[in-house]
Amino acid sequence: MEEAKRGTPPERPVRVYADGIFDVFHSGHARALMQAKCLFPNTHLIVGVCSDDLTHKYKGFTVMNEDERYDAIRHCRYVDEVVRNAPWTLTPEFLAKHRIDFVAHDDIPYSSAGSDDVYKHIKEAGMFAPTQRTEGISTSDIITRIVRDYDVYVRRNLQRGYTAKELNVSFINEKKYHLQERVDKVKRKVRDVEEKSKEFVQKVEEKSIDLIQKWEEKSREFIGNFLQMFGPEGALKHMLKEGKGRMLQAISPRQSPSSSPTREERSPSPTFRLPFFSKTSPPPSPRPHHSGARGYLISEDDEEEVEDDEDEN
Repeated sequence: MEEAKRGTPPERPVRVYADGIFDVFHSGHARALMQAKCLFPNTHLIVGVCSDDLTHKYKGFTVMNEDERYDAIRHCRYVDEVVRNAPWTLTPEFLAKHRIDFVAHDDIPYSSAGSDDVYKHIKEAGMFAPTQRTEGISTSDIITRIVRDYDVYVRRNLQRGYTAKELNVSFINEKKYHLQERVDKVKRKVRDVEEKSKEFVQKVEEKSIDLIQKWEEKSREFIGNFLQMFGPEGALKHMLKEGKGRMLQAISPRQSPSSSPTREERSPSPTFRLPFFSKTSPPPSPRPHHSGARGYLISEDDEEEVEDDEDEN
């Protein structure tokens, strides 16, 4: 064992043998073969598979037949050689025939064929190399799952086209399974409707929350704009004040002067032109009048007013 662990020449690999039923080949089987292959640096793994007759005699009925089990092992990447119709108990002749150096198996005593441990003599000879079982998975565990959910798998296979005869199901049970399948379909439809209804309600709630949030934001914005326009210090108040001031300024009369303006302070009246003069002939020039030394230009109206003042004097 120590020499094999140190390594052997490439032309002389350590020949390790592992046997079993390997029914419903699963990851637990593959891990056990991987451990056997990795026991030594240079390993040639030989796997023995027992026949249907021997297995049914000592262990019980199998799910897969022997050819299917041989083929499953042959396709495992850790296996270098497959021995068909392997013996239940290893004899010296079998070990010598296949030049087996070590036998790999889990260390739990395997009682069968009237023996407390079929690997006892291998262990005593120092040829036993223990491996570890993978907890939680085995052929018995898988079969237990199928038996436990028997009705489910029967209905599954009936739905997939298997006949009641192929499944060894009676006529009454076949009708019962079909009825259960219809009931389950109705239940699934009801669950789908419930889930869709929940999703719809959830979407409506989400949209309602969004609408409420948007409404609140718009409401706050509207209230702010309203207060800004119509509040105590709003823009409308300032506009009304300005408008009121302009209106009062527009309708209030100007203050009358305390005394009549003198002749010199009066502003000259504008010179008017009659409309018909603009087309036929130019308007007559106003007569110039000079008053005093300043020489103001006086219109006809001013001239009449001056004459009236002279008469009063």
